[in-house]
Amino acid sequence: MKKHIPNAITTLNLICGCLAIANAFTGELYISSILIFVATILDFMDGAAARLLKVSHPLGEQLDSLADMISFGLAPGIILFQFVKHLNTVNESPILTEYPWMFYLALIIPIFSAFRLAKFNIDTRQTDGFLGLATPANAGFFIFIVLIYFYPDLPQIIDTKNIVLPLISNPITMLVLGIIFSFLLVSEIPMVSLKAKSLRWTGNELRFTFLGLFFLLFIFLNITAFPVILLIYIIWSTILSFSSKKQKS
Repeated sequence: MKKHIPNAITTLNLICGCLAIANAFTGELYISSILIFVATILDFMDGAAARLLKVSHPLGEQLDSLADMISFGLAPGIILFQFVKHLNTVNESPILTEYPWMFYLALIIPIFSAFRLAKFNIDTRQTDGFLGLATPANAGFFIFIVLIYFYPDLPQIIDTKNIVLPLISNPITMLVLGIIFSFLLVSEIPMVSLKAKSLRWTGNELRFTFLGLFFLLFIFLNITAFPVILLIYIIWSTILSFSSKKQKS
């Protein structure tokens, strides 16, 4: 019986992804974003449950990958597509109005997510870290951008509204970010794995540092901390990668 628990959690992840897509098509983008956030928590829980219960099955591995494709590939692509269309009605971009096919550039996210997940499934190098940005992290960036947009008045010790809102309210900026992050999904940049295998400080120094930094940013920036910490994570991983290559050369 216990071997089915991780699969049940993965199935809940998949359900959240499907509901997120349905809500995105009806314009309830903030609900879609919250559902993807729940799916992210479930994605962490299914792996944790499998390790805790010491169960593993090929079906679970395949189901997890397929659920990730829906929740962290297709869903964020649809959310970004609908979000950019919404932004263009509020802050019209002449180029998008003249060339409406450009809205479909948002769907680069599910396409590159599929390649990223397929690559991850067959790549034996990705044991202690990731090559390229993980799909849940990519999805998290865009859903929190949407939540920041729809909930700009959440309390912040450091008020960033005047900086962040003009950026994320521009439909062209959001499409460009979608393209950039899609290429990060399939890049060969080694990304530090933030999944700790134990609660000991030794061996987890960087992971716990990022966790502490996130909570500190959350205190000052509220939900704006999520995309900010992800940008720091990408930049830091890139610096470590170039530093490592330089030392080897």
